[in-house]
Amino acid sequence: MIVGMTLTMDVKRRRRPHRAWVVAGVAFVAIVGAAGFRATPGVLITPLEDEFGWTRGTISLAVSVNLTLYGLTAPFAAALMDRLGMRRVVACALMLVALGSGLTVFMTASWQLVACWGVLVGLGTGSMALVFVATVTDRWFVRHRGVVTGVLTAGGAAGQLVFLPVLAWIAEGPGWRVAALVVAAAALSVVPLVWFLLRDRPEDVGLTALGAAPVAPHAEAGTLGGALTASTARRGGSAARALSVLRSAARTRSFWFLAGGFAICGASTNGLVGTHFIPAAHDHGMQETAAAGLLALIGLFDIVGTIFSGWLSDRVDPRKLLGAYYALRGASLLVLPVLFASTTEPSMLIFIIFYGLDWVATVPPTVALCRTMYGPDGAVVFGWVFASHQIGAAIAAVAAGVTRDHLGHYDAAWYGAGLLCAVAAIMSLRVASQGADVPVQGHKSPEILGV
Repeated sequence: MIVGMTLTMDVKRRRRPHRAWVVAGVAFVAIVGAAGFRATPGVLITPLEDEFGWTRGTISLAVSVNLTLYGLTAPFAAALMDRLGMRRVVACALMLVALGSGLTVFMTASWQLVACWGVLVGLGTGSMALVFVATVTDRWFVRHRGVVTGVLTAGGAAGQLVFLPVLAWIAEGPGWRVAALVVAAAALSVVPLVWFLLRDRPEDVGLTALGAAPVAPHAEAGTLGGALTASTARRGGSAARALSVLRSAARTRSFWFLAGGFAICGASTNGLVGTHFIPAAHDHGMQETAAAGLLALIGLFDIVGTIFSGWLSDRVDPRKLLGAYYALRGASLLVLPVLFASTTEPSMLIFIIFYGLDWVATVPPTVALCRTMYGPDGAVVFGWVFASHQIGAAIAAVAAGVTRDHLGHYDAAWYGAGLLCAVAAIMSLRVASQGADVPVQGHKSPEILGV
């Protein structure tokens, strides 16, 4: 009789959508917001330049601090999510974003821009960065993991799609202060959704991860959520664990290839195109709203490209995918300088579509490699790899701004990024195959899980 009741309950559960989809939906909304909030300074560069007389290099410094903290927060946020839970971390992050954005309306000096948009918004958005994607998918999904990773990553592109054209219109009309307050209100509006619907682990609601065996939701070898037990997650402090994982991963050459490639990825996307595309187009006579629309269009096509990349990552060697993505991106950046004009020409639209498909298609294969090679520490390892992504973006944001101030144009920045992407392609192909990483400085490489 007990067996019969159990079978009946299992049948009922199978008829309902798995709770993992609700968690993924809430995560998607938070990630959409985080991407939109972080990308907002690209819309504000010209209005701030006009009102305060600050140079683009000065404004880019705030963007650089934002990008750096956005990345460096990620590995600590991943460890903190293990210790305190995703719900608390993400809710606090949203409130930080609201505080940082809201305070900008009172600023009168450039250091205040650095403090608000650089520090507060950087810390907040960094806690909802792509390590959040890795944590959600590893805890809640076994089946469809690659596709869900692609969808959630594409949420970052959707953030640009939703926010940038609207914020550009507001900044050009009512003013940049109203745009900053809209960001603050949007961040606060997501907090109740996160608090009431997001759950940290499937067993918190009596479930297993989608596609996992019903008896041991955390016992699946080779997955971050499965292999990491509660005792391991809470052993020691979050910062200590994040640093310990870094020391272990840094002993392998593959970590440095992944981190180096991802640093170039960040330099060529968030740091360069994400920050300077709008002012660069404005230099050629294009209206900011039109340029913001093109950047949002990149986000639209990135949704398609990243989801497809997630699907491919379940089926194709991730190293080959990364090599192809970086090579194609580099080629597109080398031709970009000749495409700018005062109006949107067909050639620019072709670039936008092509570049959009490739924008963050690099994330699913990178997450897959971290998961495969570093097992239960994979989410934290990806956090450090993502930190390198944002450090590269921060360097590119400042370098491109200084280049524009001294040369009067961005051409050298576009060409330099294109050549660096070729280097990233080579490094990606040199990442070790499963089970055969090469240690650095004579250290033994960590155990390769999931093979």
